[in-house]
Amino acid sequence: MDTMRPKSAFNNNNNKQSKLARTFHKVINLRSATSKIASNNGICLLTSQAKVKEDREHFEKHRHLDKKEEEFKARNRAVMEALLAKLFAGITSIKAAYAELQMAQNPYNNEAIQMADQSVVDELKAISELKRSFLKKELDLSPQVTLMLAEIQEQQGLMKTYEITIKKLESEAEHKGTDIYSLQKKLEDCVSFNKSLENKLNASGSLSLSMFENLRLSVLNPTHFVQFQQHTLRSIRSFVRLMIREMESANWDLDTAIKFIEPDSIFAKQSHSCFAFESFVSKTMLEGFNNPNFGLPSESLPLNNKTQLLFFEKFKKLISVNSKNFLAQNPSSSFCKFTRAKYLQLVHAKMECSLFGNLNQRKLLSTGGVPDSAFFAAFAEMSMRVWLLHCLAFSFGQQVSIFQVKKGSRFSEVYMESVTPNDVDTEPSVSFTVVPGFKIGKTVIQSQVYLSPVTAPASR
Repeated sequence: MDTMRPKSAFNNNNNKQSKLARTFHKVINLRSATSKIASNNGICLLTSQAKVKEDREHFEKHRHLDKKEEEFKARNRAVMEALLAKLFAGITSIKAAYAELQMAQNPYNNEAIQMADQSVVDELKAISELKRSFLKKELDLSPQVTLMLAEIQEQQGLMKTYEITIKKLESEAEHKGTDIYSLQKKLEDCVSFNKSLENKLNASGSLSLSMFENLRLSVLNPTHFVQFQQHTLRSIRSFVRLMIREMESANWDLDTAIKFIEPDSIFAKQSHSCFAFESFVSKTMLEGFNNPNFGLPSESLPLNNKTQLLFFEKFKKLISVNSKNFLAQNPSSSFCKFTRAKYLQLVHAKMECSLFGNLNQRKLLSTGGVPDSAFFAAFAEMSMRVWLLHCLAFSFGQQVSIFQVKKGSRFSEVYMESVTPNDVDTEPSVSFTVVPGFKIGKTVIQSQVYLSPVTAPASR
């Protein structure tokens, strides 16, 4: 009878052999892996990991090369910057040396000229050497040191240029000071000469007026009135010139002012425009001339022999007095009232504020004071002459009147006198009255008029 034990034993032996084979295989594989680990410095690499290592080594190699290339480019850039800095510093030094060379020309300084010339030559040689080294690629520059030295050279050149500029400005200022002193001396001489002429003119005017001091009422005639009228017109024109200068200083638009005084007027010459202002002043000052009280309500006087003598005595009394002094000493006199009223009428508040920046003169006049200005002094002198002309007119004891000529009227030598020469053959017409005419009894004193130009007006 067969038994199963041997089979079982065989199977057990087979299983043991199989297990032993598997164990042996594992040992062999383990030893193989250990040998590979040893060959790779103890690191176990797969096939894909080896490729990554190779790429990494390649990257590190190229990065090292790129870094060296960047360092090379940076050094080249630094060298070029140092080269340009040195070049510009040399140019600045040349400019400073050239400025010094110019400065030494006036006044002439031979030693300074030679030094400046040598400086220019030295800098040009240095730049030429720098160019040669650059073209032959023989530049041996330490960028940092070169930049610092170039900056120092640049600042030294600029300082030298500034010093030369300061010396030049000081020299020019000295010359200007000399010129100013010379011009001041010339101005003083001119002022002195003008004062001497003014004194001569005043002396001649005083001599001319002195004839009226000895005038007697019995010999008074219209010729005396005409002579004194000329003195009055001179004072009016003197004030007008001063007024126009003040307007120009205050930046007035004179053309607009002229159009306001005499609309649609045309002037043959630009200089003739002053007649419009003279017309305005003379008409304002002579307004009320035909009344014995000259427009002052509180000074009403009858016209008779007594008033004739009274006017003549006023004329003789005031003919030689100073107008401003008389106003200050006699604030309640008729002349003071007349002057105050005419000033407020002629010089509008807006006009005074525009000319002088304030209203101090009219405020002072309104309180009985006398302004201390050249403008008012000229006005007071004109006012005195007009007042005396009025006194002289009523000294004749006859009817007194003034007249004006209408615009467009035909010119008549009997009643009119042109303020400009009239050489035109055609019959001229009146543009406007500059100074009104006078009638004393049957005597006519011509008015002064500006005639309309026949030809086209001159360009303004």
